[in-house]
Amino acid sequence: MVTGYYKHGSADKLDELLDRPELHEFNTLETRFQLCIDYVKILQFLHNSPLGIRVMCDSNDIVKTLSQYLITDDFHLVVNDLDALPEVKPDEGELIKCGHRELFGDFVAPEQLWPYGDSYPFNEEEMPSYDEMIDIWRIPNVVDKLLGRVRNGNYVRRLLLGIHESCKQENPEERPTATEVLEVFLNVQKIIWAGIKEDL
Repeated sequence: MVTGYYKHGSADKLDELLDRPELHEFNTLETRFQLCIDYVKILQFLHNSPLGIRVMCDSNDIVKTLSQYLITDDFHLVVNDLDALPEVKPDEGELIKCGHRELFGDFVAPEQLWPYGDSYPFNEEEMPSYDEMIDIWRIPNVVDKLLGRVRNGNYVRRLLLGIHESCKQENPEERPTATEVLEVFLNVQKIIWAGIKEDL
């Protein structure tokens, strides 16, 4: 088996990476937002893959999620950890469950939380299943982390506010698809590049 080596490591160490003096020139809005686009492109591929609708199940907190992506030498993201990619089969009524334990926190989608409260102990068999929209719920959190505190980052956050609010809809059926999110991101990237040209 042959595998690629990426010297920059995983995306959960992005801030430390770009703090290095020799890489400081890459700590820009353009670089960071390209990583955001790469993230959504990967989700878009997984949700429309030749092997069916696949879901990034091993992503229950922000650090764990970003650790599954490696940063290439030219600052793009590639997915690294693909050992938990269950398939959703909507035509056959087959949904998924991620893991065998109860999940907590705002990072995971509402439908991944135990719906019966403390009055009824967690039981994996009684946990309702869900679909790929759990990946969409996480997009705003991941993007916020990847953007960090870069110059003009808050301007881009404002441009993304509408699509991010849609990603955070409680009802998963009201969230956009990864393809729809990617379309918005690519339009925002055009705005970023237009602004750079004006500054030249």
